[in-house]
Amino acid sequence: MRILIAAVLGTVIMFAWGFVAHMLLPIGEMGMQQPQSEDAVLEGVKTGMPTPGIYMLPSLDPEKWGDEAAMAPWVEKAKANPFVYVVVSSPLSDPAGMGPQLVKQIGSDFLGCLIAAWLLAATAWGFGGRVLGAAGMGLFAWTASIVPMWNWYRFPADFMIGGLIEQGVGWLLAGIGIAWWLGRK
Repeated sequence: MRILIAAVLGTVIMFAWGFVAHMLLPIGEMGMQQPQSEDAVLEGVKTGMPTPGIYMLPSLDPEKWGDEAAMAPWVEKAKANPFVYVVVSSPLSDPAGMGPQLVKQIGSDFLGCLIAAWLLAATAWGFGGRVLGAAGMGLFAWTASIVPMWNWYRFPADFMIGGLIEQGVGWLLAGIGIAWWLGRK
């Protein structure tokens, strides 16, 4: 029960920090840009990428990566054009409604905080050690998920820095709540 309550406390803190980071501070938008010709881009996506999924341009079928005849023109095309990473999903029935995403975020925060509380409760660390342990988990999450997006898919550096701030501060704050609750007698 102690771990469950610590996880709930951490979840409230993480979710509140997420609100601050995305709604009150510009952290959640770091690296985001607006297209100059949105209608033209959207029309191109509708016709060129009609199926939901992740697209990378210039594109080459992975089965042809070992084929030098197919690779040579792709390499030249990749040198002459910008790299594009696009996530395409079906249109939303209510684009302004964030209810489903908020529920998923709370669930994700809870699962992360439950794992963190469970791991931190298994240590003999005091308050400070547990807080640092939670902050370390945030750094781990950042290096395991956001840094590879920067490295492999060329996400902008300010997006990566924003992710570091969001994860680092969020897990530090959640760690304070989790460590405080776990340290209660």
